[in-house]
Amino acid sequence: MAYAVAASSRWVDPDGVRRPGGEVHAWEPGTNQTLCGLPLSRSRLDRYPHVDWADVQPESGRHADAVRRVCPRCSAAARPRRARHTRRGDPPPWQR
Repeated sequence: MAYAVAASSRWVDPDGVRRPGGEVHAWEPGTNQTLCGLPLSRSRLDRYPHVDWADVQPESGRHADAVRRVCPRCSAAARPRRARHTRRGDPPPWQR
């Protein structure tokens, strides 16, 4: 699932597009809170539905220029889950 971004500050790139800065959180559009449980309005976080969560990661993101801190709880919640074995007859992966 792709998550959008909510951030504590903003900057404007040379093309005039708003970009997130400061502390960034993962946010699912249509909800009023981040993945870590912060309410957007009470925390005074700006919403950036046009910026994907992967784009603000300092290691690989293209919009991470002004990002100072990535919320560790949101990072953990946005990380993909490991696949589980589903059929009752299949042994767990560590026993194969």
